[in-house]
Amino acid sequence: MTYMSGPVMLRGRMIPEESATANLLRDNQPTDWLHMDPWRVLRIQAEFVDGFGALAELGPAISVFGSARTPQDDSAYQAARAMGRGIAKAGYAVITGGGPGIMEAANRGASEMNGKSVGLGIELPHEQGLNEWVNLGMSFRYFFVRKTMFMKYSSGVIVCPGGFGTLDEMFELLTLVQTHKVKSIPIVLFDTAYWRGLFDWVTTTVEARRMISPLDPHLVRFTDDPDEAVRIALGAERTDDETVNE
Repeated sequence: MTYMSGPVMLRGRMIPEESATANLLRDNQPTDWLHMDPWRVLRIQAEFVDGFGALAELGPAISVFGSARTPQDDSAYQAARAMGRGIAKAGYAVITGGGPGIMEAANRGASEMNGKSVGLGIELPHEQGLNEWVNLGMSFRYFFVRKTMFMKYSSGVIVCPGGFGTLDEMFELLTLVQTHKVKSIPIVLFDTAYWRGLFDWVTTTVEARRMISPLDPHLVRFTDDPDEAVRIALGAERTDDETVNE
């Protein structure tokens, strides 16, 4: 006897006692399968589909990364808010992680200019959901799906001071650009004093020990001016000043 299970052919002792349809319709089945990897694959796939569907017609956009812990009275918050306004005024959408701090500031600036203010949130134990200035938002279970959305729909990135999450997003972007997995886009590091020590270490210690190839000197720009950060991210300034190898 031959038994077909989809494209798989089974004979003899390999034939199951019950069919897939019978298993599907049986009452009182255990729910362990909800927490197994095959089911997670479907949830991951669904997040990609939802993300692509939500952002496919967004138009040109700039991502702003930065700390969720920055208070509203901090100068970095005010700078990110000004960046959000400048990006929206240029007709670009602003994409952030949708949280408080720098993310809220950039979304707030874009919303105040009646622009597209996008928040791509992540499920975390201590997060309170998307900030009130987001007018197109989505929350993700998986960091890697969320980061794919940042990379796919951003034509420029501004990185403000931040912690591990900001560093993770920045280094993943640099890795993808440096290895030519994505096209080169303007990458701006705002607050020179905050970032310079890190990149001095990258371009001396790390590079000197041949842990990385020499960084493209045009890969990153530093600035302390919010307006200049926006101009660079929009591609309006393409000079050799303030590159990583200075």
